[in-house]
Amino acid sequence: MPLKVTAHPEVRESVLIVLIVLVCSVRAAHAQADPADAKSIAAVYTATPPTLDGRLDDPVWKNAAIVDDLHMVVPDAYAAPSEHSLIRVLYGKDALYFAARFDDSEPGKVTAMVLRQGDVSYGEDGFSIILDPFNQKRNGYVFDINPNGVRSQGLYTNVTEQNWNWQGIWQGATRRDGEGWAAEVAIPFKSLSFDPANETWGLNFTRWLGRRNERFGWVSHNQEQNPARSGEFTGLRGIEQGAGIDVVPGFRVGETRDYAGDRTDSFAEPSIDVFYKLTPALTAALTVNTDFSGTTVDTREINLTRFDLFFPEQRKFFLQDADIFEFGRIEDEGAKPFFSRRIGLSDAGEPIAIDVGAKLTGRIGRFDIGVLNIAQESAMGPGSNNLFAGRVAGNVLRESSLGIIVTNGDPASERDNTLLGIDFRYLNTRIGPNRTIVGSAWYQRSDTDGLHGDAEAFGIDLELPGRDGWDAELGWKEIQENYYPALGFVNRTDVREYELELGYTWRPVQRRLRAIRSGVEVWHVETLSGQLESEEITLTVVELENHAADYLTFDYSRSREHLVDPFEISDGVVIPAGDYLFDSFCVNLTTGEHRALAGETFVCDGDFYDGEMRAAGTVMTWRPSPHLRLGAGFEWNDIDLPHGAFITRLASLRADIAFTATWYWENFLQYDNVSESIGVNSILRWIPEAGRETVVVLNRQLEDPDRNNRFNSLYGELTLKLGYTFRF
Repeated sequence: MPLKVTAHPEVRESVLIVLIVLVCSVRAAHAQADPADAKSIAAVYTATPPTLDGRLDDPVWKNAAIVDDLHMVVPDAYAAPSEHSLIRVLYGKDALYFAARFDDSEPGKVTAMVLRQGDVSYGEDGFSIILDPFNQKRNGYVFDINPNGVRSQGLYTNVTEQNWNWQGIWQGATRRDGEGWAAEVAIPFKSLSFDPANETWGLNFTRWLGRRNERFGWVSHNQEQNPARSGEFTGLRGIEQGAGIDVVPGFRVGETRDYAGDRTDSFAEPSIDVFYKLTPALTAALTVNTDFSGTTVDTREINLTRFDLFFPEQRKFFLQDADIFEFGRIEDEGAKPFFSRRIGLSDAGEPIAIDVGAKLTGRIGRFDIGVLNIAQESAMGPGSNNLFAGRVAGNVLRESSLGIIVTNGDPASERDNTLLGIDFRYLNTRIGPNRTIVGSAWYQRSDTDGLHGDAEAFGIDLELPGRDGWDAELGWKEIQENYYPALGFVNRTDVREYELELGYTWRPVQRRLRAIRSGVEVWHVETLSGQLESEEITLTVVELENHAADYLTFDYSRSREHLVDPFEISDGVVIPAGDYLFDSFCVNLTTGEHRALAGETFVCDGDFYDGEMRAAGTVMTWRPSPHLRLGAGFEWNDIDLPHGAFITRLASLRADIAFTATWYWENFLQYDNVSESIGVNSILRWIPEAGRETVVVLNRQLEDPDRNNRFNSLYGELTLKLGYTFRF
């Protein structure tokens, strides 16, 4: 069926507006430049790697390239920073090396409450390094270290979004003294994808000053730092990855207990992952008997809608080079052609054994390439399912890309399913001071046994982000009735969606408030026959931000819902078919994460369908010391409808103990009164260095089916997992 976008005049007008702006910005992209793009440093080679201890007294640093011209990024762009910073850069044949000295006029107030590797607090002091090895201005890596030596790392899935679940192997050490703090970092070339013929990399630095909510950077634009706007690191020659092979054998042993069936099973299973750099820019990966023990459990959510919720991927194998499979800047609400959580997990979130998987990801010239093939146990019974995803995207214009994606296989059934998609992702960071344009256009078509015709999805959007003045976004998409991305995610079909966001941010000068923002968001969903399905208009009356990163927000929302069929929102509570119009008002307070006691609290009151709803919730974290993090969360919804009343409760408790920076114990308990169950997840980790891990996992599920406040054990699991990375 041919692509149709002419049935509605408003669609034609939206598409025309987007195309006009895109064309104009393409012309502007070639007409404007920013002096910041000229920042660069020349690479300095060292045959002797520095010792990483945070002291900065190694003689090799005396000859390093120096960066000492950081400027303020937030709150006052390009102003002189309030504290001095100096960064030294070296490279050897095996790694990049960085040494940073951060002076502080109040060294006793350096904020560093996080001690557990993998934990992140965005209100802390810290040092970030952005690397774009291909210097394509589209994606890259970010490495972050805090004054306690806690490392975190992420991938830029596109210029504006990061995936912090990616896990790369690198080293770092820090030291605090009477003048501030210092950091030393080594990033092995074995952990990166790059083209050895490319001697110029994109490079950027960020210093975070937590207690003042200030950020200093080397290169920035529109108060943002990302691969699109970075300096350059030139003259990289003779770098090596060795054989480019990582072998990660693992072994897990443990016991599961089914209390309802009074059955206990023991297991002892090996696993192995192998990563091979076919070229420095192209990685082949093989996984056999894949083990996902130790992966953090999902945070529960109460669903008061008719549609499925989206949960992010957290498994290491699928996160490696996950940015390559990103398509069309499609958000989480649906029409994603590929969503890796469809693999190895049932619709209920239960693990499905993966027998073997192979992946090829990386870059060849101007093209990003991703190929994934998985053989997993069938969810329908004996046998296995073969699942495939392929993605190719080529760089076009100065900062944009054009790509295709193909998926095949259905993990939830025996039906044949194939999907083909094409997308154009547009980026222009060069249209003028403090302005960026981000846009996309995409088309998909699925082919599924038993579903004939009306199997397309397509959309277009345009965003003008901004931290000062106006910001805006316009989007439209159509998802036909038989569109079925078996390896993707969609939560409603036979719909046409429109989105509009418009806001304005004012930054007072020399006031107690750092920013004042107001805005409006309009989201409209209708069936392809023109019948309203959902609509929500949210007015941010005012959002206030102070210099300590505390936010106070007042929102007003008006919603419309059309129910074709009755909707059972809770056991025995059914909302009849019909049209509903209701509104609500919410107040939200978020405190800066640098505080020892920090969190977010909201209160909402208003109508809900043809009744009333009151809601409140809070998530608080208390860090009395870097060794202890305690957290508590609670969400409460009191809904009173003519057809029945009910209350939902969702509660969670966290207790994380960091004995040292390499040995820690995570505990997470969750309860909700919808399933009337308690989930306990306890993980003891020992990571003496990146790439080595010993994990003990305890999972327990308790349930109160009679709702008499007597919880009985339903399921239990105890697992010991060992893993070691051998690099060649």
